[in-house]
Amino acid sequence: MKTKLPYYPYSDYQKDKYGEKVYKIPINLPVTCPNRDGTLGFNGCDFCAPEGAGFENLPSSMDIKSQLQSNIAYISNRYKAQKFVAYFQNYTNTYLSLEALKGYLEQIEHEQVIELAISTRPDCLSPEQLDYLKEYREKHGKNIVLELGLQTANYHTLQKINRGHRLAAFINAVIQAKERGLETCAHIIANLPGDEDLDMMETAEILSALKVDQVKIHALYIMKNTALGRQYEEGKIKLITKQDYQQRVILFLEHLSGHIAVQRLIGRAPKENSLFVNWDTSWWKIRDEIIHRMNHEGTYQGKFSKF
Repeated sequence: MKTKLPYYPYSDYQKDKYGEKVYKIPINLPVTCPNRDGTLGFNGCDFCAPEGAGFENLPSSMDIKSQLQSNIAYISNRYKAQKFVAYFQNYTNTYLSLEALKGYLEQIEHEQVIELAISTRPDCLSPEQLDYLKEYREKHGKNIVLELGLQTANYHTLQKINRGHRLAAFINAVIQAKERGLETCAHIIANLPGDEDLDMMETAEILSALKVDQVKIHALYIMKNTALGRQYEEGKIKLITKQDYQQRVILFLEHLSGHIAVQRLIGRAPKENSLFVNWDTSWWKIRDEIIHRMNHEGTYQGKFSKF
């Protein structure tokens, strides 16, 4: 972990692979989720708003080539970027037929796109889709990362927030992906109601044992018109403090293998239509406070990891 930060940042991880800074650009597909179309449920996970998570995305009605060209032109001009990751972000991007998945991915022809990141549920990856992703990587020479929504390793919490899958589905998805040479990134929410510090430590240890490649840590944000939003307004759930969140992230990192890249320590969310976002504090300030606390305490990612 060659970095001045007390954790292994995603930016360093990408520079180690590609020799320069790489930028992620969102791609929005017209897809849904089994927790919304009636297969598992109709209202989504308790924290998920009807529009999903990609609040900065271009409309899914735009074709992929136009989304790529627009985003690459903007980021290239602003940051002088040369290499990009096409990030299929919103909803469940493998919740479609194999032929539909092929049709979307074969449109990623831009030579500056050197990697694909595909956000999905761990229970929505078929062996046929995984085989195709392996073939795509070998044919096109573009690395593929499966960004899997785990949120927590605590089964009881997964059940309470209506995820519709268990930890076993995540473990299976990671194993199946790695057998095909695909990278994995786990999405984690560090302050879910009902979770305790031990749950985050356990989650970090499971991710380390599975040798996931990346992790993305979020703080729970609560939107209006969601099941969690209604519980919050009715006073049925209590969230930990900002300081406790920071300490929980530190505990998570201390038990996370130093070989796992950290995409973020906290996420961003729109204040519009929200009931709770990051304790009304800028995301970068919370991130910087976590880094300061870790440096002050002399701690670092992987300090207590056995993997």
